[in-house]
Amino acid sequence: MNRKALILTAAAFGLAGLSVAAWAQRDPAYAAARSAGQVGEQPDGYLGIVGTATPELRALVNNINIQRKAAYTQKAAASGATVEQLAFTSGCNLIAQTQAGEKYRDPSGNWQTRGGGAPTRDPRCV
Repeated sequence: MNRKALILTAAAFGLAGLSVAAWAQRDPAYAAARSAGQVGEQPDGYLGIVGTATPELRALVNNINIQRKAAYTQKAAASGATVEQLAFTSGCNLIAQTQAGEKYRDPSGNWQTRGGGAPTRDPRCV
């Protein structure tokens, strides 16, 4: 995807990605797992488990990821982009929105804890 298409895809996806993230933020179990560093954002647009997963944590992450994929699929159908393109763009945005102390996966696949500066994102992120 070229830079212009990625920017248009990001604009088309913006609201759906934020509504899924906003929904998840209201879940106290999600907020607790996020603040404890048990979950983090990934470049592919899905939430990941950092370390060992309990069945409850796995169920929480699976539920959030199912909702994210549904949002990506809906926006893909409306925008002409692929689900993968929308998921990637969302991953860029969600990683950028992490707060200091929260986990995210860097472009090399390693879990990082966000510091005070900008997170390390894929160079294709705009």
